[in-house]
Amino acid sequence: MEGRPNPGATVFIGQKPTMTYVFQVVSELNSGAGPVVVKARGNAIGKAVDVVEVVRRRFLEGQVAVGSIAIGTERLTNRDGRDANVSSIAIPLTRTGPAPAAAGPAAAAAPPG
Repeated sequence: MEGRPNPGATVFIGQKPTMTYVFQVVSELNSGAGPVVVKARGNAIGKAVDVVEVVRRRFLEGQVAVGSIAIGTERLTNRDGRDANVSSIAIPLTRTGPAPAAAGPAAAAAPPG
């Protein structure tokens, strides 16, 4: 796999709590995984937008750039066996700020302020 650019990571938004996905996105961005794409379909689209906004406004303020957002429609078969159109969104995030410093033993031993 050498010579290939790092494809980054994809976080699929579902029914878990919003903060679960926020921590996953922040973790991926902090690991230097390259662009992290937040993807969602249907009713989860609003939660995907919430996840991105919490990441960029509370956790990594001024350190994340939002790329070109892709929206679309996917044709799925529902439980009744009928075809249904479901909206989808993909929001790419890139870390623009400084990489986090490695937490050494001194950081762990520091007394709380």
